[in-house]
Amino acid sequence: MNHDTKPSPGTAEVVSTHSVFGAPCWVSLTSRDLDATQDFYSAVLGWKWRRNRLGDRFRIALADDVPVAGIAAVASMWHMAVAWTPYFAVPDADEAVARARERGGTAAVGPLSFPPGRAALLADRDGATFGIWEGELMGAWETWRRAAPTFIRLHTRDAFDAAIFYGEILEWASDRAGCCEVRYEGDEVVLRSQGDVVARIQSGALGSAPDPTIRPHWQVHFAVSDVTTCARTAEQQGGSVLRMTADEAVLRDQDGAQFTVTSRRVRS
Repeated sequence: MNHDTKPSPGTAEVVSTHSVFGAPCWVSLTSRDLDATQDFYSAVLGWKWRRNRLGDRFRIALADDVPVAGIAAVASMWHMAVAWTPYFAVPDADEAVARARERGGTAAVGPLSFPPGRAALLADRDGATFGIWEGELMGAWETWRRAAPTFIRLHTRDAFDAAIFYGEILEWASDRAGCCEVRYEGDEVVLRSQGDVVARIQSGALGSAPDPTIRPHWQVHFAVSDVTTCARTAEQQGGSVLRMTADEAVLRDQDGAQFTVTSRRVRS
């Protein structure tokens, strides 16, 4: 969800969720300490920062001058969980929220107006949190879509049931131009936007488990050049490494938010 309307250098085209919808379009992090969060992600992912119109508690993260994520230091003030949340593009936020409620989901926040668009924070039937965004996307959205997070993955109880829930809300595999394609590939449901993998849905999480690493949740994967260096730096910055292979590491930042770094070599 990008509230910053200032275009990046060399990007003039504005894309709307009315023509491109159903795909992830932004990721946002709620944190407690803005300075500590900026220091952590600057060290681990090399991000730079700029302010946006929402105030001193909010920042836009930049990678190579491209807006890639939003940071909101409001977890304590708004009694929200510290977590990364993906946002999906929708042509009509009110309609999407109504569909989510009709299908057993819940609306935690919104829809609220954040010019140049509207946003809402929702949870699916199993409690996994996600957001929706109606309105303008940055001209750099195409770059973000291909590289900013490599993809997002939903860990849930039943991938098929989840795909139906999200598909009906976000109009996946519909007859509308620009919608996302959904297919079973192996043991996962795979979502593609214009041919690129942008999300995966995987069965197996236990909703009753106390460990949030295996509760139903959306996991954001960021593409990096060196997984090992990112993991080592995360620990040095007060974070932790939950799981790690040569090509991927599941990390927690200094505030407890979980995310994954994935090697660019294996980008899907």
